[in-house]
Amino acid sequence: MLHKIWLCFIVSAFLTAVIQFFSGTGPESFQHVMQAVTEMVKLSVEIAIGLIGVLAFWLGIFKVAEHSGLIAKLAALLSPFLRRVMPEIPKHHPALGSITMNMSANVLGLDNAATPFGIKAMQDMQTLSSDKSTLTNAQILFLVLNTSSVTLFPIAVFLYRAEQGAAQPTDVFIPILIATSASTLAGLIVTCMIQRVKLFNQVILLYLGLFFSLMASVILYFTHLAATDLANQSATVANFLLLSFIVIVLIVGWKKGLDTYDLFIEGAKKGFETAITLIPYLVAMLFAVGMLRASGLLEMITGSIGAMVHFMGFDARFVDALPTALMKPLSGSGARAMMIETMSHHGADSFAGRLASVLQGSTETTFYVLAVYLGAVGVKHSRYAVGCCLVADGAGIFTSIAVSYWFFG
Repeated sequence: MLHKIWLCFIVSAFLTAVIQFFSGTGPESFQHVMQAVTEMVKLSVEIAIGLIGVLAFWLGIFKVAEHSGLIAKLAALLSPFLRRVMPEIPKHHPALGSITMNMSANVLGLDNAATPFGIKAMQDMQTLSSDKSTLTNAQILFLVLNTSSVTLFPIAVFLYRAEQGAAQPTDVFIPILIATSASTLAGLIVTCMIQRVKLFNQVILLYLGLFFSLMASVILYFTHLAATDLANQSATVANFLLLSFIVIVLIVGWKKGLDTYDLFIEGAKKGFETAITLIPYLVAMLFAVGMLRASGLLEMITGSIGAMVHFMGFDARFVDALPTALMKPLSGSGARAMMIETMSHHGADSFAGRLASVLQGSTETTFYVLAVYLGAVGVKHSRYAVGCCLVADGAGIFTSIAVSYWFFG
């Protein structure tokens, strides 16, 4: 399915550029699209190079943590839940530990750690696959949970709102948590339905109940803090936990008589190799996304939606924030630019400005995540993964709009 969507991006962008050129509305459309292709190709290599150090470091730490037994202990926390939603992963398999670390880093908003752990999780699950070119059920569910990941601290959104002059930059905190939770739940339910996993299981319901209770506690504590206080406290907590994990891993490894230095080097070497293998996959996906954006097709889609909503007589204020929603699955930096542009044009405290902020925090950059994680294991056939990820994105967008009307009128 991914190859069909990829080709659709390219052909759609080309046809849009042709229409604009011959209609006279975009005489330089071909130049803009080719410029975007060149920029995205360069960006792909820059991203891969930028990941080398991060991957090398975290995979080195992970190697020590695995041999010290800490990953197995951490995996025990989520193992009952993961083994029920991913029944093909055996008990005590290394994938359970790497999945646990990835999900924990995502919840805390630690992207630099989440990506290496996610790549390690995909590689661990790949060892269970009989067909190395096709995603397994467990890998698909893992991808869906990553592209719709719940982040308790969407700090970047708050800071951008503060820069744009929002009176209360954190007023989108609860709407974002509701929207991203809806996205994750929708992705989980749809994927489990396709895979025939029984969600109405006591263990699964218990874990989900505990998770949402934790979210409610976080909301109650942080919702009354100012933007700077929330940013400082959440960043302090997240970084303290991360730094503590690094130190504990190395100390425990040393106490168990392990050569932590050599283990770290061994893991770091894999990080370098993985980063290099990602380049072709990033180039393929990002240049297609760049073409789609530069062609102006997204603006045409939002304009058409706006005209349709006006014609039907419904409230069309949400249309002004739709560029962020449409760009988010394709490009994180593009969606961020759209969000800032919306706040700058309409005001940070306008309905469109707040909705754009909620949309920005509701989901991850789907096609970037797919490119990185599929590239890490060399998978060619994604099966129904893209469809499930887009369902989660759709749920996040719909819930963002609904909850923004609820909170901000």
